[in-house]
Amino acid sequence: MTQAPRITLIGGGLVGALLARQLAQHGFAVEVFEKRPDPRRAGFLGGRSINLALAERGLQALRTAGLADEVLLRAVMMRGRMVHAQGGASGLQRYGVDDSEVIWSVSRGALNMLLLDAAEASGVRFHFGQSLVAADFDRHRIRLADEAGVTREHDAGLLIGADGAGSVLRAAMDAYAPLGERIEPLGHGYKELEIPDAGTLPPALVQQAGGAGHFALEPHALHIWPRGGYMCIALPNAEGSFTVTLFLPATGAHPSFATLPDAAAARAFFAADFPDLLPLIPRFDADYAEHPVGTLSTLYLERWHLDGRALLVGDAAHAIVPFHGQGMNCGFEDTVTLAGLLSASPDDSAGVFAEFQRIRQPNANAIAAMALENYVEMRDSVADPHYLAKRALGAKLAERIPGHYMARYRLVTFTHLSYAYALERGHRQDALLEALLRGAPDVEAIDLDAAARLFQSTLEPLPELRHG
Repeated sequence: MTQAPRITLIGGGLVGALLARQLAQHGFAVEVFEKRPDPRRAGFLGGRSINLALAERGLQALRTAGLADEVLLRAVMMRGRMVHAQGGASGLQRYGVDDSEVIWSVSRGALNMLLLDAAEASGVRFHFGQSLVAADFDRHRIRLADEAGVTREHDAGLLIGADGAGSVLRAAMDAYAPLGERIEPLGHGYKELEIPDAGTLPPALVQQAGGAGHFALEPHALHIWPRGGYMCIALPNAEGSFTVTLFLPATGAHPSFATLPDAAAARAFFAADFPDLLPLIPRFDADYAEHPVGTLSTLYLERWHLDGRALLVGDAAHAIVPFHGQGMNCGFEDTVTLAGLLSASPDDSAGVFAEFQRIRQPNANAIAAMALENYVEMRDSVADPHYLAKRALGAKLAERIPGHYMARYRLVTFTHLSYAYALERGHRQDALLEALLRGAPDVEAIDLDAAARLFQSTLEPLPELRHG
C-alpha cells in the first residue's frame, strides 16, 4: 500500500476528536485545528448544552475506538422519561423493555477531554487557539489565525470539517462551489438553568421531589415537564446536579422568550407553569439573566464534499434539533463509516467522500425528521391519552411478536439499524396501530392475537437486531 494521505481536521470537539482517534488507529497521520483553547488547560468553554444523551449508536462508535467502558464510568444511566404533570404528579415512561435498554447522560466537557486524550495517545497532533480564516482548495492549503490575529499557512492534504453547525469550512466550501445549503429554523429557542446537588437544598424539598443520594430528583431518568407548545427537561450530571433546559417559542404570544424579557417575568411564569420545579433552582434569577437564549435549526446540504479535497461530517454537514438525543450519536456513527471507508481506499478520497455521503445522507435526513417529530411528542404527546394508548398497545405487541414489532424509539436508540429504516418502519407500524385503535380505542378490548396476525401478515420480519 502507498503511504496513507495526511489528513487535516478542522474542529476538535466531540466528533472531530473521535474521528481523529479512529483515523489514527487506521494508520493515518492526523492534525486537528481547533479555534478554542485546550479545555484540559483552560477549562471547558461551553456554548452548547452541558450534557448529552449517549445511546447505542454512539456507544458502538466508542467501542470501536476502545473507549466505551471509560466513558460509561462517568455517565448516569437514564431508564426513561419521568413525566411531571401540571398538578405535580409524575410517572416514569420506560425507554426500553428493561435495564439493557437505557440511555446515558454524559458531560460534554468531560467527554470532549477524554476524547482529546485518547486521540493524542494515538498520535494525533492538536493545535488549539487556531481559527480557520481561508481555504485554497486548488492548492490544498488553509490559512489559520491565533487569538492575537497572527496568521499562518498549512498544507492540508485531505481536509475534513468537523467544526459544528456554524462551520467555517462549510462556508469556505460553499463560496468555492455552492453546496445547496438550506437552514430551517425551528422558531423555538432554549435556555439552560441548574438544579444543584441535593446537599445544597432543604431535605424536605428533596424528599418531596423524589430525590435520592446527591440528586434532588430521581437520578436515573430524563425529566420532562410537558406543557403543550413548550416544555422543560432535566438531565442528571454525575456529581449530583441536573441541567434544566427550557424550550419555548422564540417570539409570539405568551409564553415565548419575547414575553419573558427578564428574570422577574420568567420567575412568575415558572411559578404558574412549573411550580414544583422552581424551588429546586435556587439561582434561578442569576441563571436566567446570565445564560443566553440558544437557537434551534436543522441544516440540510445537497453536497457534503468537494470531490476528494474536502468533506464535512457531523453537525457541519447535518445539524439537527436535539429532541431525539441523537445529534452526537449520529455524528459518532459518521466517524466509524468514514474511517472504515478511508482505511479501505486511502488513495481514492473522491470515491470515499461520495460513498460516505451516499450512505450517511439518507440517514441524516431521517433522524432530522424524527428529531422534529419527537419535539411534538415530548412537549405534548407524552401526556395525551391516545398517545399513551398507542404506547401501551405497542408494548403488548413487542412482548408478543418481538420479531415483527419494535417501537420506533427503540429502533433508533437501542439498535444499529439505519435511521432511514427506523423512520420508514416506524411509519408503517404506526399506521397499523392507528387502525387497531380506531376499531377499539380501549387497548384492553383489542384482540391481541388478531393484532399480532395483522402485523405478521402486513410487515416483513425485523432484520436481525444488533444490540451492543
